[in-house]
Amino acid sequence: MLTQPFADAIVEAEKVIAEAPHIRTEQDLVEGYDYLAGSIRASLQMAWAYERDYPYFTQSTGPYTKMGLDNPDTLYFNANIREDREYVVTGTRGSTADVSFQILNGDYSPVEVPDSLAAFDDREIEIAEDGTFELRFGPAKADPGPDSADEFSAGKRASNYFVLGPGSSMLVVREVYSDWATERRGTIQIQCADTAGGAPAPLTRDVLAKRYGVTGKILLSRLRTFLAFPKWFYLRLPVNTMTEPRPTPGGLTTQYSSAGHYELGDEEVMIVTVPRSDAPYQGIQLGSIWYLSLDYINHQTSLTADQARVDPDGKIRFVISERDPGLANWLERTGHDRGYVQIRWQRLSRALDAADGPHVEVVKFGELADRLPFHDEARVSPQEWAARIAARQTAVAARMLG
Repeated sequence: MLTQPFADAIVEAEKVIAEAPHIRTEQDLVEGYDYLAGSIRASLQMAWAYERDYPYFTQSTGPYTKMGLDNPDTLYFNANIREDREYVVTGTRGSTADVSFQILNGDYSPVEVPDSLAAFDDREIEIAEDGTFELRFGPAKADPGPDSADEFSAGKRASNYFVLGPGSSMLVVREVYSDWATERRGTIQIQCADTAGGAPAPLTRDVLAKRYGVTGKILLSRLRTFLAFPKWFYLRLPVNTMTEPRPTPGGLTTQYSSAGHYELGDEEVMIVTVPRSDAPYQGIQLGSIWYLSLDYINHQTSLTADQARVDPDGKIRFVISERDPGLANWLERTGHDRGYVQIRWQRLSRALDAADGPHVEVVKFGELADRLPFHDEARVSPQEWAARIAARQTAVAARMLG
């Protein structure tokens, strides 16, 4: 059967989920099977979108195709490329907090993170007054643009021309929201200049057989990779702590993060206190043991600095708990007594240090009023909370539809 390799991979993938070492409860396993469904959808999309001569951007993760502790505030786009082709990327800059571009060498695997060959945000490109832009990615050449006639090596640029280094295989674009309600997304397209006006070869049975086989390999690699990630970056840390801000692994030069993992009883609360940064984007999120964002549409499991309440002393105090404390900055555990917590700062203009990072303490639920200096001012009513969730539901729906 044409689909047999893919069917066999699904069977193997279910074993990977069922045998995951972190499973303790039936709910853990149920969430794993849900993760498997999203991974199957995403793997099919990635295999069928693998066309380097006629590429287009696909949305690599979303509410139903989660992976890699996906940021609820980010739209992720990727296109497959090759180093010996020239690509034209056009678009319109929206009003979101950040747009960044990254060239990767290879893909994530259970043993390594792919090299980042280049990474930059839209501050480094020319954008017209009407918000439109055009970038070119391709081999080094003598005259890459009107501003220079010099030979450019990998990672260098002239005007809006970016040289693809050896092994370049994927262009990743991230568009990041800080205020879901008011910011509007931009547009992005890609075309291979060398093949513009042409068309890919017609489908054949052999091509389809290869795609089904590749889909199975993508699926298994995806699951195994992101089961290994927490061991690399989180689980060696003491529980219920967070690191100082540090450059985010993977080469995103203008992004820092603070990471940790928690384990809390129903009467325990983690208070994360962090200064309100001058970075255009600052956000916190919770993640499940499957290294996925929690439900950020119907629950408040993430907050940006623009969404959160900032106390009069310039600090943001997040409260992670199962029980509802009636506070504006409550992050809902949604039944997850174990998981991950991460803060990201993006579009930075300076390095961060320990003073910019979080202070973490675990207290009893009944101690919150004594531990939070602005506790009474931070309270919200059940009606106000319902309005906040309704606003999230509306904003995410609008954002996903463009």
